[in-house]
Amino acid sequence: MAHIPDQLYSEGCVSDARHGMEVAERIGYPVMIKASAGGGGKGIRKARNSEEFPSLFYQVQAEVPGSPVFVMKLAKNARHIEVQIIADEYGNAISLFGRDCSVQRRHQKIIEEAPATSVVDQGVFHEMELAAIRLAKMVGYVSAGTVEYLYHDNGQFHFLELNPRLQVEHPCTEMVANVNLPALQLQVGMGLPLYCIKDIRLLYKKEPFATTSIDFDNPSPAPSPHGHVIACRITAENPDEGFRPGSGTVQELNFRSSKNVWGYFSVTATGGLHEFADSQFGHCFSWGETRDIARRNMVLALKELSIRGDFRTTVEYLITLLETDRFHSNNIDTSWLDQLIAEKVKAERPDPMLGVICGALCIAEVAFRKRFADYQALLERGQIMNAEMLSNKVDVDLISDSIKYSLEVSRVHPTVYALVMNNSLLQLEAHKMTDASLLLSLHGSSYTTYLKGEPDGYRVVIGGKTCVFEKENDPRVLRSNSPGKLLQYLVEDGCHVDANKPYAEIEVMKMVTTLSTKESGILHHVKRPGAILHPGMLVARIDLDDPSHVRQAEKFLGPLPSAPKLSESQKAKVHQRFQQAEMTLQHVMAGFAMPEPFFSVSLDETLSSFLSGLTDPALPLMEMQDVMSAISSRIPTSVENEIQTCLGRYANNLTSVFCQFPSQQISNIINRHAVSLKKRSEHDQFFMNTNPVMQLVQKYRHGIRGRMRSTIITLLNEYHRVEEIFQGGYDKGVSLLRSHHNGDMAKVAADIFAHYYISGRNSLAVKLIDALKTEESYNMKEDLKVTLSQLASLSYHKNSKVALAARQMLISAHEPPYELRYNQVESMFLSAISGLSFEADRLEQLIKSGTSIFDILPSFFYHKNKLVRVAALEVYVRRSYTAYDVTCVQHEMLDENTTLVQWQFLLPTSHPNRKVAYHRGSISLPIPKVYSLSEDLVSLSKQISAPPCQRTGVMAAFNSFQHFKEYFSQLMDLFVPPPSTTPPATPPSSNGDLSSIEEEDADDNVFSVPSSTSTEDEPIHIVNIGLYLNGPEDDSDSSLLNQCSQFMRQHTVVLHQKGIRRITFLFFKERAFPKYFTFRARYEFKEDTIYRHLEPALAFQLEINRLSNFNIQAIPCHNHRMHLYLGSAKVM
Repeated sequence: MAHIPDQLYSEGCVSDARHGMEVAERIGYPVMIKASAGGGGKGIRKARNSEEFPSLFYQVQAEVPGSPVFVMKLAKNARHIEVQIIADEYGNAISLFGRDCSVQRRHQKIIEEAPATSVVDQGVFHEMELAAIRLAKMVGYVSAGTVEYLYHDNGQFHFLELNPRLQVEHPCTEMVANVNLPALQLQVGMGLPLYCIKDIRLLYKKEPFATTSIDFDNPSPAPSPHGHVIACRITAENPDEGFRPGSGTVQELNFRSSKNVWGYFSVTATGGLHEFADSQFGHCFSWGETRDIARRNMVLALKELSIRGDFRTTVEYLITLLETDRFHSNNIDTSWLDQLIAEKVKAERPDPMLGVICGALCIAEVAFRKRFADYQALLERGQIMNAEMLSNKVDVDLISDSIKYSLEVSRVHPTVYALVMNNSLLQLEAHKMTDASLLLSLHGSSYTTYLKGEPDGYRVVIGGKTCVFEKENDPRVLRSNSPGKLLQYLVEDGCHVDANKPYAEIEVMKMVTTLSTKESGILHHVKRPGAILHPGMLVARIDLDDPSHVRQAEKFLGPLPSAPKLSESQKAKVHQRFQQAEMTLQHVMAGFAMPEPFFSVSLDETLSSFLSGLTDPALPLMEMQDVMSAISSRIPTSVENEIQTCLGRYANNLTSVFCQFPSQQISNIINRHAVSLKKRSEHDQFFMNTNPVMQLVQKYRHGIRGRMRSTIITLLNEYHRVEEIFQGGYDKGVSLLRSHHNGDMAKVAADIFAHYYISGRNSLAVKLIDALKTEESYNMKEDLKVTLSQLASLSYHKNSKVALAARQMLISAHEPPYELRYNQVESMFLSAISGLSFEADRLEQLIKSGTSIFDILPSFFYHKNKLVRVAALEVYVRRSYTAYDVTCVQHEMLDENTTLVQWQFLLPTSHPNRKVAYHRGSISLPIPKVYSLSEDLVSLSKQISAPPCQRTGVMAAFNSFQHFKEYFSQLMDLFVPPPSTTPPATPPSSNGDLSSIEEEDADDNVFSVPSSTSTEDEPIHIVNIGLYLNGPEDDSDSSLLNQCSQFMRQHTVVLHQKGIRRITFLFFKERAFPKYFTFRARYEFKEDTIYRHLEPALAFQLEINRLSNFNIQAIPCHNHRMHLYLGSAKVM
């Protein structure tokens, strides 16, 4: 055995940093500093120059205290080749092939391969084996060991070290040599010579149980490796941060072994890694007949490996390395992986937008669960907290690659989420799995994702691929990114540190790593050396040199990806669409809703699908077929055939007006068969099997309309059930819910959540009531009356819209439906104008009727009968001006189909304007001239001395706004200008000022008049224009107002010249009250907003002049019989 003197051994080591620098200068940089007792990546550093040598030397000493340290010249572009040897005490030593361990990070192996002959020339490798055997024999080595070399492309190799032990990658050799190395060690230790060991004899193709000697130096035939093996180390390291080690618990570890791939792990799904453990916790091995087959097997196994814990792993990065072109072609060396790390090459990541969606969903789902859990915990302690704790909205900010994604996540269903970003909406389904992951469906694909919150961001894993999002952090605060121990600060307290420079050293999992700054500034220590650090713990603070240089994340301005709806309505059957719509409405009633403006659009679409399904005669047929397919094997064939016969007859007459769903016949078939059963057990079993059928036919016992009514009533009853409890206040309501649900706080929280989101529930309830008006308003059933009465009795102010809608429907139940009222009015018109004599009494009934007819009367402006059109216009005028003295009414035709009516009227004696005019005396005013009248009437009108309280009006009805424009000039030609047509010098604005009530007109809402305008100059002509809305054009207030205002601006001068006092546009749409827009001369024919949607002639009856001390503003009201105004004190 060779002996190495201590003096020679000490000369091969360096004693301190100064000595090491002298050696490094002599052999030349870069050099490797290595502790002889180190290994596994610990106690080894690469020094590029003399400046970094001291700190790296101290790190090596800190990682392996007391170990001798030596300095070596760095071998560039080399491969790390190992030769596995086994030697016995009799001087026999053999090689068991070799391993290629060139893929390393921090000079520690991460991927190993066997044999190494695929990269090393066979002759050169044989020399390596012989050298390793000579070394073992020289030192008298006994047992298994590894001789390591550095191999260059030029065929030269250099000795690196000998490991007198088994290494973790020894299964690579076992799999290609078909030996058991631990067993070999034991047998050698027992004193057996190598040639007496079974595995060795089989390797050399000898009789396994013989004891004959073997010529190991010149074997015939020589041993050959069997296949190829690739091994991958599974470590708790973060590849995105230079393979920084991590620690923590493991929630899931699932490895699927196969015939050619196996692995072992040192932790379980309930275990973990502490900060003082080695980062490697698993090792996987893949065998294949060739290197490429072994590589593909390993990639597949790693993709199926699932590890979920507090730390990052190298699994994804290993897959990326195995799939690179350089690894595939075996063109790598020991510096290859370090180059990839320096170039910040990262593992394959999922699509960035997919990562954003999954991350936002995971964050929101955790937030929603926590809110309900916290709220229930407070309820259980007897506390009554604000319902805002149960908010259905989570704002999520995610930062990736300096891009900030801001999303708003809401729940529209317990398992359906709505994501909003930059006014774009994405709705998708996600289910919580038992392992705390989320299973979501997007773009027709399913993804399993889970999220791990970290001190400085979020880690989202999607289908085995990881994406990391940052949190907005303050660069002035320096925190620890992993657990460990603070060894020392590299920059003194109060000194300057440059950006991206290390400022402290920490020990993490037996290794020394550094903490670096992101910005330059003055460093201030917070922790003392030796302190135990946890992830996210504050270590130091920094006063920035220039805070303006801090880079802010750029906001993402793009939309979310478009995705198909959860169910494709175009392909789904009617009952499937209906069931989905019904379920969505039920969840709206439970408080789930997406944010506006998407909610209103979605609610309308869902309600339309819901109502169209309820009115589709195929709905009960499809529902019954679904039920029958589920129970067909559990009911007698005769019963099934009879039911199918009934369904067949119904299907054949599906569109017939006499066709009714045979619910009673199906019920009779079931009852008839049940009577024939003798045994009680058979009877009970039959009814249990047919119960779904009986439940369905019960829903249709009153036909399709009955099903619609009962379904809507069920939704309205759910609304009333929750809201009734809170009529006495929130605190009292919560107390009532406690007793009502017997302490089940989950149900209590659910009802409070529903009440908190009352806005969406109100919208749905009102729309459901409106949907019933057409079908149920006249002959209302008792169950509906009860439900509406309950809703109408709700007194809480947030329920007012629903209560009003219910009350209006109850009132409308006493009135005939629109069609019946229309027919009655039409009958009165036709009977009045037909026959030998004109029956004016019938029209008087319409004028004096106590019920509202303004939603019906305008439709007769466009009746096919000319006389009906004429009569309708006059009835409208006389009914609108019933409080005035109408002195003259005349009719004229603008063309064959366009009717015009003109009238004169006097202000009432109690009108303020009449009293003011009386003190000013009478003046002579012209009556509007219609050229088609006889000259006698014209001459007579010139002789009339009209009082100042007299006004004149003209009204015409047109089919469209364009039609009105065509006849506008002809309409203006009918008027004779007043003596003076000078418009007001400074028209007032329509702001609700009622200060000058002496100038109030019968149709004025603002009564202030400039002092420069005399009564003689005031225009007296009033124009009402009826317009029919029957096309797809926009009928919103803003659109109609814009149309009218644009026209008035173009014709302001003409209107002043013709003495037009005001012009009112009446927009009529069937089954709706007209919309009114009034424009006045005093405002330069700008809209008088106070009379929006109000017939100006009714202003006097509202007595608005009594509000002269206030500025008033009209408030929109759903009740057309009520007009609301907001009065505010005038600013003096």
